[in-house]
Amino acid sequence: MAYRTESYTGGFADPVFEAQSMFKTLMDCMARPGTIATVSAPSAPPSPMSAGAGAIALTLCDHDTPVYLSPALIGAGVQGWLAFQTGSLLTEDRTDAAFAFFEKGAVLPALSTFSTGSQEYPDRSTTIIAELPDLVGGATLTLSGPGIDGEATIAPQGLPPHFESMWRENAALYPRGVDLVLVSGADILCLPRATKIATRGA
Repeated sequence: MAYRTESYTGGFADPVFEAQSMFKTLMDCMARPGTIATVSAPSAPPSPMSAGAGAIALTLCDHDTPVYLSPALIGAGVQGWLAFQTGSLLTEDRTDAAFAFFEKGAVLPALSTFSTGSQEYPDRSTTIIAELPDLVGGATLTLSGPGIDGEATIAPQGLPPHFESMWRENAALYPRGVDLVLVSGADILCLPRATKIATRGA
């Protein structure tokens, strides 16, 4: 595989410590759906992948995790960056992907086109990392489910217009289904598959 110059830079300065810190942040956000956290582990992946998405990739991806990238991320050289920094390999088959990354403005495909795991192995599903313009300032959505005391609200900008129906179909598969990480710059917000979403007031 040919590597661009930027493939060799932009990784964690202290890979063990920063990956551990990033993993804890992700697990905390997964345990408390709707909570916005800021990534403290710096990364500099090829644009248009953000620092937050890059830090997630450096933390979760390795040679055992096939990764799906949007066409724009492939064109920007993210494939080579990930291969050099983490050893992960690209897959064009969404149902084979352990993780899938989409840059800001990319069209998010139907969640059902990714791996939703199986009843025996629900953990063998895809975690989707989708970048958005902002995690606040959009239409208000109400969250409920495990890890949420009653209800919580989020208002990310840039979700697909039909996101609620997409997510309802995904949640109906539980314990199967994909998990979703929303990213804006260095900020992240997690939506595990067990989380229920509705328009505020609906």
